[in-house]
Amino acid sequence: MRDTRPLEVLDLAIIIPALNAAAVLPETLRALPSCAELLVVDGGSADATVAVAEELGARVIQAARGRGAQLRVGAASARSSWLLFLHADTRLDGSAGWAIADFQARSRDAAAAFRFRLEDGAWQARIIETVVEIRCRLFGLPYGDQGLLISRSLYEAVGGYRPLPLMEDVDLVRRLGRRRIRILGADARTSSERWRRNGWLAQSALNVRCLALFLRGASPEAIVQLYNRRRTGP
Repeated sequence: MRDTRPLEVLDLAIIIPALNAAAVLPETLRALPSCAELLVVDGGSADATVAVAEELGARVIQAARGRGAQLRVGAASARSSWLLFLHADTRLDGSAGWAIADFQARSRDAAAAFRFRLEDGAWQARIIETVVEIRCRLFGLPYGDQGLLISRSLYEAVGGYRPLPLMEDVDLVRRLGRRRIRILGADARTSSERWRRNGWLAQSALNVRCLALFLRGASPEAIVQLYNRRRTGP
């Protein structure tokens, strides 16, 4: 249930990288705190992404395609002293605004992500959510589809997002370190489309393999080639 108590104005920029996201952006944007600065960083969409974002009150910025590059440009363009990075197909629940405000009041020297949830009733989705919860608890390693809330000062101190084609979220979280990562008491609900399309087990195994390769020092360019080949393979 959405908390309807009045919310103090958040000194917050919400930065959403987008590419051909017109179908999912409306639900994502409508779930965000209305007092926040909204930025959609478009990577060259061929659909109505830009028009949809502007219609719903977001400022649209153009950037080179690639989530890491788009996030970096968005952070540099934002005016607020707090930044929330969010995927275009991820919807925050109704308690997110209060969780954000509470974190801002006490945790400027840390960053936070939301609890991971999939927009799917399948039992496989519940297993994946549990695995993600364990990964975050043991290793302090949330992914980008959980969002990332961070003060601008801390973001700049660790060097911000690097313009990587993949694993930009893991790269930044590792530089922050496990001790500076918190999980908020609110959900980020993400589309299960890629798991449905590629298979629950196959997509999860691909994600784990990409992470392992990155942690072993493989180049992001090689990992993205593997990811795209397996995702669109026969």
